[in-house]
Amino acid sequence: MTEAVRVGIVGARFAARFHWDGLRRVYGLPVEIVGVTSKTPEARDAFARETGIRAFESFAELCSAVDVVDICTPPSSHEQLAIEALQAGKHVIIEKPLTGYYGAGADGFHGSAFSKEQMLREATASCARILAAAKASGKRVCYAENWVYAPAIQKEAEILAKSSGQILWMLGEQSHSGSHSPYYGSWKFSGGGSLVGKGCHPLSAALYLKRIEGQSRNGAPIRPATVSARTHEITRMPGYRDEGFLRTAYDDTEDYAQIHIKFADGTVADIFSSELVIGGVHNWMEIICNNHRTRCNLNPIDALETFNPKEEIFKDIYITEKLGSKQGWSNPAPDEAWQHGYPQEFQDFMESIFHGREPLSGIELACDAIATIYAGYLSAERGGAEVEVPL
Repeated sequence: MTEAVRVGIVGARFAARFHWDGLRRVYGLPVEIVGVTSKTPEARDAFARETGIRAFESFAELCSAVDVVDICTPPSSHEQLAIEALQAGKHVIIEKPLTGYYGAGADGFHGSAFSKEQMLREATASCARILAAAKASGKRVCYAENWVYAPAIQKEAEILAKSSGQILWMLGEQSHSGSHSPYYGSWKFSGGGSLVGKGCHPLSAALYLKRIEGQSRNGAPIRPATVSARTHEITRMPGYRDEGFLRTAYDDTEDYAQIHIKFADGTVADIFSSELVIGGVHNWMEIICNNHRTRCNLNPIDALETFNPKEEIFKDIYITEKLGSKQGWSNPAPDEAWQHGYPQEFQDFMESIFHGREPLSGIELACDAIATIYAGYLSAERGGAEVEVPL
């Protein structure tokens, strides 16, 4: 491309705001954020006023005015919007998860009681349809998995490639006290609970690092082969004592998950995710190799430590996501978005579109993540039995 990359945002709530911030931080090439559309006119118009961009009344109108459609809507709408945009000749950015299974509009759908074998089949078919549309259009699909771009993960990718290391075992976790989204907790919108909503982050980072290892040593990614998993609904137990510190409004999704992945080369990873952790977001990954060991701390970090004797002193100061209390010692984030990889993510996406190359986090990684997650749900339904990942 030689002209500015024109981007339109679909959705006008939480994800749209940090996508807007990430796009505004792109440097070294021309990017224009043209406008926004949303099925909720009030949210759309408010977002447009706050950001100074155009409010489009329809998705088709927005598509006709941009080169890139940035999809920041609930996951249940991702496939339809992505395919429509690709068929219109537009590149797409898709917020995680890429897609999934949402009940297909069935009355009385209850995700925790529904066949996970059918979910796996339908979720991977959804991936295949998006992939086919991307190939037919020749346009990029950028998978908005910020963990891939987190500086700690990228440094480990460099270490891994330059040292010719072999990953033997990875551990990772994302946990906190519950999602911001009003759609989260209902399978028909979110496609699952902790495993898909939070576990997707460390899982995708683990899949990414094994791709880097395989490509740097043998010219081909090392992909997941089998999984075994367990999921639980801890805050819905009859004996759970609610003290008000955790979100508990989940209709039919799990609030705790663990998944064990065996890769095609026989090495392994263990990923944990939950809605059960107070005191801020808990994001980390450890990579144990045959020639080095790395611990990636995304949040919290100790670059800055401060003591606040009274809560109200810091009432107008952002510390870190979901901290709960600002009193006492804390670790304020100097630049939380940078530490989590958001500006780097959009820099790579815009460069990949402008220069005509694949992004670091693309559709193949996204499809592998969905196949692994839903194979995990099937394993959990079977009491933790090992399940093959359909690739």
